[in-house]
Amino acid sequence: MDPNIRLAMDSFFREAEQKAYLMAITLTHDRQEALELVQESMLKLVQKYSHRESNEWGPLFYRILQNTIKDWFRKQKFRQVLLGLMPWQADSAGDKVEASAEHQALLDDELVRVMDALRQLPLRQQQTFLMRAWQEFSTRETAFALSISENSVKTHYARATHRLRQLLGESDG
Repeated sequence: MDPNIRLAMDSFFREAEQKAYLMAITLTHDRQEALELVQESMLKLVQKYSHRESNEWGPLFYRILQNTIKDWFRKQKFRQVLLGLMPWQADSAGDKVEASAEHQALLDDELVRVMDALRQLPLRQQQTFLMRAWQEFSTRETAFALSISENSVKTHYARATHRLRQLLGESDG
């Protein structure tokens, strides 16, 4: 890889890593899984898109991350089905609750409140809110990253912000 591209990608990842991790942990509720999903997404970006213009990396990276998270959810659902078929294996499922509680203890109270409220939203609303509010992506960039229309982004974002206001006890006006 060209040294200039390598430096630019390193800089991009330094800027995106923390937000991507926070997004992944919010959606997965698992610190280790979130870290692995972010790292996997970074690797995919480098392998497949390092030749693209640097201003395209953000939306591409978050599209990869969201697709990686969707794949993780599919695997989790399959795992849950398998656990349902093998109840004697279900005892190990308690580990994730402990990791989530440990993570929340490190965060301040307000962030915990917001994240708890965010977790009550449907997955697509969570994704849209995180892209628009935390990543500050445009409607177009969010639509591209999530593989949905711009109108869907607007609808999901409006519903997410309305519901979050309700859950956090803020007025809608």
